[in-house]
Amino acid sequence: MTVELNVTAPRFELIDIYGRKIALEDYNGKKVFLGFFRHAGCPFCNLRVHALQKVQNELKSQNLEMIFFFESNENTLIRSIFHKEISPIPLIADPEKKWYTIYGVENSVVKSTLSHLTSFIQTAITAKIKSLPLHLMADGESFGTMPAEFLIDENLIIRKIHYSKSLNDRLSMQYIYDFTKR
Repeated sequence: MTVELNVTAPRFELIDIYGRKIALEDYNGKKVFLGFFRHAGCPFCNLRVHALQKVQNELKSQNLEMIFFFESNENTLIRSIFHKEISPIPLIADPEKKWYTIYGVENSVVKSTLSHLTSFIQTAITAKIKSLPLHLMADGESFGTMPAEFLIDENLIIRKIHYSKSLNDRLSMQYIYDFTKR
């Protein structure tokens, strides 16, 4: 199952790891970057979260909010100092991957394996240099989860869908900035 462009984003009302109610409906009137990441120890995802976190205030000043999903359970995310410091960006634990399924996030062991074979070492080194978490998967986390990113407009309509072809394949920051100006 995949979602389509130019349709209303599937609505959710969930509690993030900080205990806050996060309802997509509450973002009406704002643009939203919705990110689906792998597990809490994934260096590919943690580098992306780190990059987005660094520009969070600038994007927020341009009316773009961010919401992050991780397949890790809440306890795993809360134990990670890096992930606890992501706030005020909502961080939602979805270990059953219910919302991953609803948003059509792919599970591909082949793509994940190719990414690990071609870029894991340099990605892991970069993550380590930036003091980002890097650890083995916990119970229930999937090796094959592929990241996905969505840009949703002020009317909660999906305007951009990016299903990653590799673990480093993400929307360009320039595309995100351009979206905030539309």
